[in-house]
Amino acid sequence: MKAVVQRVKKAKVTVKNNIVGEINEGLLVLLGVTHEDKEENADYLVKKILDLRIFRDENDKMNLSVKDIGGEILVVSQFTLYADTSSR
Repeated sequence: MKAVVQRVKKAKVTVKNNIVGEINEGLLVLLGVTHEDKEENADYLVKKILDLRIFRDENDKMNLSVKDIGGEILVVSQFTLYADTSSR
């Protein structure tokens, strides 16, 4: 399981001009899952993402998690995180 996590003020996913997912301030997670991943991998990753302290506090320090700010999370499937880009 691989994830790319980005702080966002807002984010949305559009398919054929229809918004299928949208959030305000929070995290955009691009998630790649493979057949070898287990439920424990997902549980671990969820905990890590929820506990990331990457939002600014009142002292302008990155000391708050998405839970602390009451933020939202948008997860987007991204199978290309497992792409093999090696030359053969």
